[in-house]
Amino acid sequence: MSIVNAADHAANPAHLDTSTGLDNRKMAFWTFIGSECLLFGSLIATYLAYKGRSLVGPLPHAGRTLTGQQAEGILDIPLTSLSTFVLLMSSLGMVLALAAVQRADRKGAITWLFATAGLGLVFLGFQAYEFNHFYHAGLTLQTNLFGSTFFLLTGFHGAHVLVGVIYLGTLGMLAVKNQLGPERSMSVEIAGLYWHFVDVIWIVIFALVYLIK
Repeated sequence: MSIVNAADHAANPAHLDTSTGLDNRKMAFWTFIGSECLLFGSLIATYLAYKGRSLVGPLPHAGRTLTGQQAEGILDIPLTSLSTFVLLMSSLGMVLALAAVQRADRKGAITWLFATAGLGLVFLGFQAYEFNHFYHAGLTLQTNLFGSTFFLLTGFHGAHVLVGVIYLGTLGMLAVKNQLGPERSMSVEIAGLYWHFVDVIWIVIFALVYLIK
């Protein structure tokens, strides 16, 4: 290790000398996100491949089934737009949480970590309400191709949001115990990468499923 690198390492204990100049944990997490992109890509492609091929209703938007029957649209776009806004605002909370941890602002870190997790729970509440409404309207996994692909895609995304909420809640508890200082900011940064990834995936799902007829 050169004198310059040694001095840099002393000034920044979290620094790791790697061939890429990035923390190994971040590199591993980017690899994980790449695999998740492939998984969500296959789920989205499956939804699009079967879109408009349902033999019976309900359908996402008002129209006719392949048998020629008229079916009503079941998606509540205004409600889902509100839940989408909530999830996007949680990304702002994640940015503020990381900034608070990096500047050793314990109170700010606690506030924004739990606020972000709370917004994630609100989003999940919207999704649970939507699923319950669809069930009572006659749409289940077995009803038609739309139901099967829709519940699989959005349910899988919801599971990712739940994992993120648990992750953020754990970090929040560490902050409460004063165990989340600037030296552990990489843990929060990785959580942020995950959370922003979940948000971006939802934007794609919202556009393709809810907005495009």
